[in-house]
Amino acid sequence: MEKIKETVNSSKRIICTPSPSAKNAFFYVQETGCLVSGDRAASHIQQLESFLFAAVIKGRGELSFGKESYTVSKGDCFFIDCRLPHSYASSEDEPWKLLWVYFNGATSRQYYDHFVSQSKNVFRVAFFDRAVSALTKIIEVNEAKSPVSEILSSRYIMDLLTLSLMANSGDEEYDSALKNKLMAVHNYIEDHFSDDLSLEMLSTQFYISKFYLTREYKKIYGMTIFQHIITARINYGKKLLRFSDKSIDDIAHLCGFNDQSYFARQFKKSENITCFAYRKMWMD
Repeated sequence: MEKIKETVNSSKRIICTPSPSAKNAFFYVQETGCLVSGDRAASHIQQLESFLFAAVIKGRGELSFGKESYTVSKGDCFFIDCRLPHSYASSEDEPWKLLWVYFNGATSRQYYDHFVSQSKNVFRVAFFDRAVSALTKIIEVNEAKSPVSEILSSRYIMDLLTLSLMANSGDEEYDSALKNKLMAVHNYIEDHFSDDLSLEMLSTQFYISKFYLTREYKKIYGMTIFQHIITARINYGKKLLRFSDKSIDDIAHLCGFNDQSYFARQFKKSENITCFAYRKMWMD
């Protein structure tokens, strides 16, 4: 999985007036946009016949909804009924970037009622990048105002609702989504093991909490993230020791180790033999 491409890079608000056919048949957009700001975005709005879905793709902020207050951060989504008072504001020290859509129509009420019966208003989805993609497309198609904007908007809102209902699901589809994400992390390590990888970076790159990534990764692959990085580097080191005449110092840096001594220690720990002895063994 690639890192999410941020196609909306500045604050914008698009106000929409749905057609009669959209009101009768579709999920329809009332407002949508991107917020890159430290300002309060909505102040004590209530009795609004609308639903709000938002995703935080950078920084953090505060959501006030009804009588509840929540801290929301990168990777979080929130889904609320706008008949209740609500407001949301960015953190001053970690300004956020927020994608959002106010919508209604079709069976929005039924979806929302089912959602709140099994989940909290602030939540995380298995594939956060899909939520970001759907919101980005909603913004793009409504900005373009094409003849099929309302049809596509309804489809993308449906995608958001589906992701919301699966947030706390334990079914096979959710399990498959998690396994696919962990496989993407695994493949990324295999392709970038010589980079400066860390649990923090991978957690951010793939929009999954460090705790969850650590626990589930070891459960599936039988090793920690750190162990996989070291193993991939040692494997490449063995290849260079056998099939190149590069120095141990050069090999260490090509494998992603900061210095030769650390590479040597990790190699001996893994293979129970020194780098020099390993090279000599394969050359004899």
